[in-house]
Formats: sequence, structure tokens, C-alpha cells
Amino acid sequence: QVQLVESGGGMVQAGGSLRLSCAASSRTISRYHMAWFLQAPGKAREFVAVVSWSSERTYYLDSVQGRFTISGDNVKDTVYLQMNSLKPEDTAVYYCAARYGGLTTVVGAYDYWGQGTQVTVSS
Repeated sequence: QVQLVESGGGMVQAGGSLRLSCAASSRTISRYHMAWFLQAPGKAREFVAVVSWSSERTYYLDSVQGRFTISGDNVKDTVYLQMNSLKPEDTAVYYCAARYGGLTTVVGAYDYWGQGTQVTVSS
């Protein structure tokens, strides 16, 4: 069973930065498409970023384009989300997810999920 554990969330002032980490079980990230999603209070879960290892391409939610960067470390089996120039609107629980099938931004298509890490951005 694939296991994902997020960390790195916290409280930060607007304009600040955070780096989220998603530690995966052995050899997971090299075999799966890895993505980040967010869920604001009372809202549905929403796509944030995904990486295609084979094509070395990344895709982002429009509102985070240019501010967030998804990356991975195969040796550590860890995926990261570097979050810069944070805004109060970024406040949410952030989840990492893994999918064995084709690359997609659809929430329901992902096979495995972490428990989430809270990000709070103050104004």
C-alpha cells in the first residue's frame, strides 16, 4: 500500500514562503504521477500542481502559477511544493496525492492521499 505523509505547513505572513514535503513509501514517486491539492474551509478539494517525471513537465493552478513550484527527490522518495509570495487566499489544507495512471488534474482520479497539512497565511 502506498503511504503519503505531508509536512511543512504552518502559519506565515502574506508575502512569505513555505516548503511543503510529501514523504512517500519506498520507490513511490518514480512510479506514480504526484500532485498537490488544496481544500479551503467549506470548499471542495482543488488541484494545485502536478509533475510528469517522464516529460519533466509541470502544471499549475492559474492562481499559483509563478509562485509555487513542484519538485521531487527520488533518493528521498519525497515530493515538494515550494510556495512563495503567499497570499491569504492560499490558506487551506494541502494534500499530496499519487496516481498510477495518466497525468490528470482531476481530484477523483488519484489513487492515494496523505492526511494533509494546514497552511495559514495572515494579512
